[in-house]
Amino acid sequence: MKRFLSFVKKEFHHIFRDVRSLIIIFGIPVAEILIFGFAINTDLKDARIAILDKSKDVTTQQITNKLLSSGYFKIDQYLDNDQQIDGVFKKGTIRGVIVFEPGFGQKFEKEGSAHMQLIFDASEPNTANMLNGYTQGIINNFVMMENQASSKNLTIVPTVRMFYNPNLKSVFMFVPGTMAIILILISALMTSITITREKELGTMEILLGSPLKPIQIILGKVTPYLILSLGNVATILTLAYFVFGLPVEGSLILLVAECTLFIFLSLSLGILISTLSKTMQQAMLISMVGLMMPSMLLSGFIFPVENMPKVLYYFSFIMPPRWFIEILKSIMIKGSGFALIWKETVIMVGMTVLFITISIKKFKIRLE
Repeated sequence: MKRFLSFVKKEFHHIFRDVRSLIIIFGIPVAEILIFGFAINTDLKDARIAILDKSKDVTTQQITNKLLSSGYFKIDQYLDNDQQIDGVFKKGTIRGVIVFEPGFGQKFEKEGSAHMQLIFDASEPNTANMLNGYTQGIINNFVMMENQASSKNLTIVPTVRMFYNPNLKSVFMFVPGTMAIILILISALMTSITITREKELGTMEILLGSPLKPIQIILGKVTPYLILSLGNVATILTLAYFVFGLPVEGSLILLVAECTLFIFLSLSLGILISTLSKTMQQAMLISMVGLMMPSMLLSGFIFPVENMPKVLYYFSFIMPPRWFIEILKSIMIKGSGFALIWKETVIMVGMTVLFITISIKKFKIRLE
């Protein structure tokens, strides 16, 4: 028994000497529970909307003020005509557009009925449904209060229109998000393992003694996974189109180019993980546990990032899937061109360069 306790004591000392293992054992669970607790929020607040007021009277202003004072909406801009609606949706800055018909207030007071149009970006169907419910609830409350004050039978007839996804198919939201998660997990996980395996097996010395430069070794390791990941892209897009009916409204060439960039980014992240890991076990835990959950929760894949606490909202900026999902939705669902996604593309290029630079620097230190 004494020998067994001594052995257990030795194992504890071994674990406590390894800072990376301690971070994985204690740090990741704490981070995960905090992220889950704060990020999972199905409520909406401060959703950005645009107003197209063709009447510009007291009644439309009252309804607008009531919408904004609810806390659910935040005005992004006022539109001048219907032609601007598609453009502001493609920019991705707003969730909905409220359109008041000409003479809205006069019709409401004299005729007892007026019409307005509620247009929402349904590329995220759950969010569009919630915004529609909140908007109609506020409008109904306004009408009820007006009826009580005037003892009239006043009505507002809202016409709902869902942009890009009129049938509110959930696949429009889940396919781009799932595609991003699959690519980053496979690319980062497999790359981190394959390089760490060389260290564990002791075959890294053979590579170090070869005439290959560090950049050539790294590129040689990631090239097969780049080709295999592109095969995954082709499979996912084929299934999405023929099985689930998800269209590709934009340029297919641009879509493939952006997917290739994201794969490069994921591979460079895998290389970085390998430089920070001593064993394959550490690399797997960092890739699976430390990368999968934050990528799902902080990318806007399931929950809108705008509703998260400011700390998590700004932290989501460093999550690669967030930018890739926005690009996928813009190209596949909205039919946007490069002019509307160049910012997200530049961010992904910057992340890729940063990860590769750090990895090469770390790799050179290990070579010495």
